[in-house]
Amino acid sequence: MIRPQLEEFIHRLEPNSVAIIPGAREATRSNDTHYRFRQDSDFLYLTGFEEPDAIAVIKSNGNTRYTLFVRPRDPEREIWDGRRAGVDGAKSEFGADESFPIVEFDQKLNELLEGAEKLYYRLGVNRDLDDTIIREITRMRAWNRKPIHPPRTIIDPATIVHEMRVLKSPEEIEIMQRAADIAAEAHVAAMKFVRPGMKEYQVEALIERIFRERGASGPSYNSIVGAGSNATVLHYINNDGELRDGDLVLIDAGAEYKGYASDITRTFPIKGRYSKPQREIYDLVLKAQKQCVEMVRPGVTHEQLKQHSIEVLTEGMVELGLLKGDPEELIKEKKHEQFYMHGLGHMLGIDVHDVGLYWYGQDSRALEPGVVMTVEPGIYISPDTKDVPEQYLGIGVRIEDDVLCTANGPRVLTTGVPKEAEEIEELMAR
Repeated sequence: MIRPQLEEFIHRLEPNSVAIIPGAREATRSNDTHYRFRQDSDFLYLTGFEEPDAIAVIKSNGNTRYTLFVRPRDPEREIWDGRRAGVDGAKSEFGADESFPIVEFDQKLNELLEGAEKLYYRLGVNRDLDDTIIREITRMRAWNRKPIHPPRTIIDPATIVHEMRVLKSPEEIEIMQRAADIAAEAHVAAMKFVRPGMKEYQVEALIERIFRERGASGPSYNSIVGAGSNATVLHYINNDGELRDGDLVLIDAGAEYKGYASDITRTFPIKGRYSKPQREIYDLVLKAQKQCVEMVRPGVTHEQLKQHSIEVLTEGMVELGLLKGDPEELIKEKKHEQFYMHGLGHMLGIDVHDVGLYWYGQDSRALEPGVVMTVEPGIYISPDTKDVPEQYLGIGVRIEDDVLCTANGPRVLTTGVPKEAEEIEELMAR
């Protein structure tokens, strides 16, 4: 049985076409060692096949054929690298109609392309494969006196696959809920664990150990553990600073489970209690975050969500003295971007920054049931900022949840970790 996603993809292909979808290749880390392999997201979504050096071909010409080119079984290599599905497993385990060793792809390419009017293939990702396919099409076109008909049009399959990936199925939501639960457990453990004098990497190690112990393949992106002013650096990943008494620590960490990502950020006091200035910034960010979570409903656009977060944060920053002037004018002049310089959130799925269009021309995309997105406003006040109240210098706060849009409103997947200041302080006190 092929995956439902692949069935839907086949259904959306133009008649008399062929789609070539390559998997990821192993990437060299240094010399003869490789990074831990992760499959190409589109290939994984469509096929479920998680081995490197594979290509899926779907030929739709009245009698649709799904072919997988894979690494063959190799007892010697499998001793070193682990079991392979092989040519037979590609059919019995992954539903291919036919399968061949990957080394035979080039010689079968002519047959695969012949007679197809359109080729679905994404150029620019695998340059070697680009060259192979373009060379073969060029060669076929040169045989203009023979009855050979190569594709006339090349279409990016992402125009189909990425829009499919926007709306999650019930099965995908179940997996994403598990990814969120694992990450939430790790964040709660970090709140209980932190103490002044620790290093950021000790917290990172705790979080990622829990990810693995609970069945995740690891983090879904580089974990951020930013203590003190390190929290004002948006993508701080050095994680080698010290946790100091009186500072906040910002943790942005998510787990990858069965190929799907979670993405959570919490900001809390290292000693267990927020100071007054920290609480003022935190409460403002939390106010914006909760209001925007409540807005995650069908028909609301991404731009409306972002704009609401800007309005709430700008008004609050004027009240706190971080900004001076009329909030509407400050927003027009984009003065808020000194302290809130990123978007409100992003779609979430197999990729942590998941695919799909955010704009249709000049129109912002509206939410639909099945969309999962993050809601993550923040305020970041660099320690060298001029003309702001001194008590706020070096404070960085971001609060992030994973939210599913449903017909009945928002469903927060990440409720397993507290975000109310009082709840965090109570948890840390225990």
